Amino acid sequence: MAIDWDRRTCARRGHVTYAPLEPGLRVRLHAETALGSAWRCLRCGDFALGEPHGSGPADEAPLVPRGAVLRDLFVLRFLAVERAVRGVFIVLAAVAVWKFSNSQDAVRRLFDEYLDVLRPVFRHFHYDLDHSPVVDTLRNTFGYRHQTLLLVAALLLAYALVELVEAVGLWYARRWAEYLTVVATAAFLPLEIYELTERVSWLKIATLVLNVLAVLYILLTKRLFGLRGGHRAFEAERRSASLLEVEESASVPPEAEEVPAPR
Repeated sequence: MAIDWDRRTCARRGHVTYAPLEPGLRVRLHAETALGSAWRCLRCGDFALGEPHGSGPADEAPLVPRGAVLRDLFVLRFLAVERAVRGVFIVLAAVAVWKFSNSQDAVRRLFDEYLDVLRPVFRHFHYDLDHSPVVDTLRNTFGYRHQTLLLVAALLLAYALVELVEAVGLWYARRWAEYLTVVATAAFLPLEIYELTERVSWLKIATLVLNVLAVLYILLTKRLFGLRGGHRAFEAERRSASLLEVEESASVPPEAEEVPAPR
């Protein structure tokens, strides 16, 4: 069953009504009921009781997202939440690297003490911890210079900042954020593909697929870089989705909607 994005949003946020100054259009958007005046919602097209939220010329009516535009906004906000969560985790990783760089020797001593305790236990299960890939990786990490670890922490913070800026921009459907998301995400795709050649995991595959779909979706639906008519076609689509709805809704008088079709 298809989702009715317009009524779903109106149910959560309420209707958006507007009283145009043009007499003919105003009459068709307005109805008198036993409970009072009602105006047609610019989002879902239903009549809502009460005074209109705004008034003025029809070409100055608010651009209320509806239909496909409203669906696209939902997708952008999903991507915004994903970017925000990722950014927070990267910040935590940067803080962990920074703290590790300031207490590297203490962490190494603690690691060696635990390794001495665990070595006999693992030897009982015929596992040699001294030649474990995980242990070797940790030991190599201890060999990194303090300045190198600080640089890693700074790069992680910069990456996290980009993710958080993307999240804020996507949440408010800013066009610059859409460009930033496409460019930044596409730039890291080769690295994600390279990581899959080193070691395959479902998390890496899911991340790669999500990022590829996000790039393609934003590119095509938002008409970035001149695709599908570019910014001019995108603005025309937004405007038609709002003002055309007002005109189309007003073209049929409310009384005509209530007349049953002849049998």
